[in-house]
Amino acid sequence: MIRFSHVHKSFARTGAALADVSFQVNKGEFVFITGPSGAGKSTILKLCFFDERPSQGEVKVYGISSATYTPADVPRLRRRLGIIFQDFRLLEDRSVEANIAFALEVTGTPAGQIAGRVARLLAQVGLAAKATAIPRELSGGEQQRVAIARALANDPVALVADEPTGNLDERATRGIFQLFKDINASGTAVLMATHDLDLVRRSGCRNIEINRGQLVFDSAADGGFRASGASPMMEEDDA
Repeated sequence: MIRFSHVHKSFARTGAALADVSFQVNKGEFVFITGPSGAGKSTILKLCFFDERPSQGEVKVYGISSATYTPADVPRLRRRLGIIFQDFRLLEDRSVEANIAFALEVTGTPAGQIAGRVARLLAQVGLAAKATAIPRELSGGEQQRVAIARALANDPVALVADEPTGNLDERATRGIFQLFKDINASGTAVLMATHDLDLVRRSGCRNIEINRGQLVFDSAADGGFRASGASPMMEEDDA
């Protein structure tokens, strides 16, 4: 489904971001990406939806390869992925239902189907009563639920989430994580970057840990592969 094969990524200004990273996310998996700030977590997610291209190696997502894709492949791929960010990225001048409807409109959903799909999505994320609210009238947790509903608009086969609970309090974090678990239980794969190590420990889900651009731990590999010298579940820092 999502496969990284010996991926390296460097940037002209900041240098190496990833070095020889290989892993695979299978259909229906829930996988956390953890590691210190600056470790390369966001770079991995950007590579998943082809916002960046590897410097070396290959990223393959649903049969589309970073080595051979064309510009026309990118929107086709992104319709299969739901993408969620820490800062919500909602349209501030539009209602909750209009934010979700917009995602359907830009992908060519027939106009007659949009209202019904928006209503179902809002019910799924527990916001049916907030359809006409605008983002500033919502709590942080509610805004993230809108962002999740928007990401689900085109029935993606996977959600790629970059620190989706990073701006939320503990109660809202629990609610958002449970929503992700429910979505995953329905068959949608989830790849989620997070700093919340307590959440990871409690979840029982697979954890891939990145440090200084390298994959240092994968709980699914041979009973829990850990690179030589890597410490278990490192505390977050600014390295």
